[in-house]
Amino acid sequence: MEKEEFKKTITFLAKEIDIGFNEEQIEKFYKYMQLLLEWNEKINLTAITDPKEIILKHFIDSLTILKYIKKGAKVIDVGTGAGFPGIPLKILRDDINLTLLDSLNKRINFLKLVIDELKLKNVDTIHGRAEEIGKNKRYRESFDISFSRAVANLSTLSEYLIPLVKIGGISISMKGSEIKEEIEKSKKAITLLGGNINKIDFFELPQSDIKRNLIIIEKEKSTPAKFPRKPGLPSKEPIL
Repeated sequence: MEKEEFKKTITFLAKEIDIGFNEEQIEKFYKYMQLLLEWNEKINLTAITDPKEIILKHFIDSLTILKYIKKGAKVIDVGTGAGFPGIPLKILRDDINLTLLDSLNKRINFLKLVIDELKLKNVDTIHGRAEEIGKNKRYRESFDISFSRAVANLSTLSEYLIPLVKIGGISISMKGSEIKEEIEKSKKAITLLGGNINKIDFFELPQSDIKRNLIIIEKEKSTPAKFPRKPGLPSKEPIL
């Protein structure tokens, strides 16, 4: 996709969710897409390779949580993969302090390149698992906001996200359309981990029938020391 077509497409779709870009930001998104497609031929970063779909399903989808990110917030993207939603948020919001966490080192290497190429400041990368990082005193209950687009049930995702957030902070789980039963099954886990569902934001991605839900969980009390449990257990045996 040529740069002018890219600019026209991303600008139009972003306007549908009340977001605007400057020229420098558009340039960074375009370079990000090029790096993603280039590296995707070497390592598996995304199944989405059509530029228009990358714009909508990766860039625009990532930016749907922008309104929940307070100025100067310290945030962590858990299971970030190819950098979503963390890097699109950082491109628009240079004021945030961003940590990208992923369990695969080759993805971390890609993210370091993106950070360098896009000249992004105050971005850290961690090669590790959420269960281990959530136990680490350096990271545990130290973030204002944790978020994830990782494919996991809400109970499991909450065990990854909530321990990382300080009291008064929030976790944001980015989910698909069918979540009613999932929410019911996760209520015990969320309460046990010190959280409370503050809001469920339902919407459709612009110019599509793709349905999304953002589950906003407020951290009301400290997470018990035994959580998160050892690696693999939250996904094998979700708290029910």
